[in-house]
Parts: sequence; C-alpha cells; structure tokens
Amino acid sequence: MSDKNVWKPNVTVAAVVERDGQFLLVEEETEAGLAFNQPAGHLECGESLVEAVVREALEETAYHFRPTHLVGIYNWRHPSKDITYLRFAFGGELHGWEAGRRLDDGIVAARWLSPGEIRAGAARHRSPLVWRCVEDALAGRRYPLDLLTHYG
Repeated sequence: MSDKNVWKPNVTVAAVVERDGQFLLVEEETEAGLAFNQPAGHLECGESLVEAVVREALEETAYHFRPTHLVGIYNWRHPSKDITYLRFAFGGELHGWEAGRRLDDGIVAARWLSPGEIRAGAARHRSPLVWRCVEDALAGRRYPLDLLTHYG
C-alpha cells in the first residue's frame, strides 16, 4: 500500500480549564464564521501531547497552562469534511498570564463562560467536542497523565 492510501487522523490537544465555575474558551474565526472552542490545536512533529497543550493554551489565550490530568480522548469525524480528529483533552491549572501577548491568528479573544452559557451557545461551537469536554470535566473525569508515554 502506498503512503497516499494510508488514512491518518488529525491529532489535536485541548485545554479544559475551569475557574470559579466558568470555563476558558477561545472565540475564533472559522470558515463558517465566529466559533467557540477550548484552547486547542494540532500536535506538531516531535512534540509530546503535554507540550502541545501547554503551547496551544499559551498561543491562544496568553495563559500559562499546567496540565494535571487527562479529561478524555475523543474520536470525531467532521460530517462535511473528509477529516477525522483524535482529540486529547487535558484538565489543569493556570499559572500566570502574559498581558499584551499577541494571540494566534484567527483568535478574537479568550472568554470565560459558565456551563449554561456554553450549552446555550452550542450552535457556535467549533465541534460537538466543546460541550462534551465540559460535560466530562463537570462529571469529574480525571485520568492520570502517566497514562501517556512519549518517546522523544
């Protein structure tokens, strides 16, 4: 089988951050208009999953994120694109914020929203994984980081 016939999912990471009853989301520009997502992005070559989520959170929100646990692993196929995403969602803590830091292209702002606001805005979610990750965090899903092994 040649490489062009090998199917591969897009591996992504997401930071699921709760503080004072609200969750950190990003409002971002997409092909379909403004959407909400967790601070999230693609795993880069040579990067561990934990390194990726720390980087993405900083680039998209200017917050320093320290993962403490895995919330879940999600396999989602976009219904109108020929793309499957394999998302690793991490819970954790924030340790500092870089005021004035330029956010990634396409990111309008970082927003703190209550679970009710997030659920009510489902039509503007980047994917159904946004609400599912919040639900799983609220349900107390916490898996140890040592579940993941990175051979660097």
